[in-house]
Amino acid sequence: MGEVEVGALQGVSLRIERGEMAAIMGPSGSGKSTVMNIIGCLDVPTTGRYHLDGQDVAQLGDDRLAEIRGGQIGFVFQTYNLLPRLTALANVELPLVYGRGRDRKRRALEALERVGLSDRASHRPAELSGGQQQRVGIARALVKEPSILLADEPTGNLDSRSSEEILALLETLNGDDGLTVIIVTHESDIAARTRRVLSMLDGKLVSDKPPGPTATP
Repeated sequence: MGEVEVGALQGVSLRIERGEMAAIMGPSGSGKSTVMNIIGCLDVPTTGRYHLDGQDVAQLGDDRLAEIRGGQIGFVFQTYNLLPRLTALANVELPLVYGRGRDRKRRALEALERVGLSDRASHRPAELSGGQQQRVGIARALVKEPSILLADEPTGNLDSRSSEEILALLETLNGDDGLTVIIVTHESDIAARTRRVLSMLDGKLVSDKPPGPTATP
């Protein structure tokens, strides 16, 4: 930034195992979003290494990174990012359209069924509650059967009841389906629903503990 060098991350070292459910927690500017972007192959580290399934991500080209993002990693966003003119079904189909996937409608319906919304397939986002829109967003992330689900403040725009439904769904996807779930949040009660809390502050990993009072930075 001008003449000021900003180190988004400093000496961060961690390992996330397949099938874990973890939270990355910290205030704004702590570096948690940068960690998420690196895990999700949206950014590559300028120094150090990030290995995903044995591959050094920093050594991969843009096309290969795009393949990983499109196949191995599902993204869930705070603001849902649904296209308003499309039905829930069409929104879930989108990753398959871009990837030239086959049986798009069937796979999208199956993804909606996994999140309990097969009966809302023909509804547009404006006809759905916030919690339902987020479930459509999760279905869209699941449709290509990723091994990692990255959720960035997934309950940030939801009321307490809808938040509980979304967290319960993420727990089910992790526990029953064995999906690796990583939640980025600044809320301790959300982090407490995971099995591991990675706390960030000023670009550093300051604690890596099970959830509970001692896990809050």
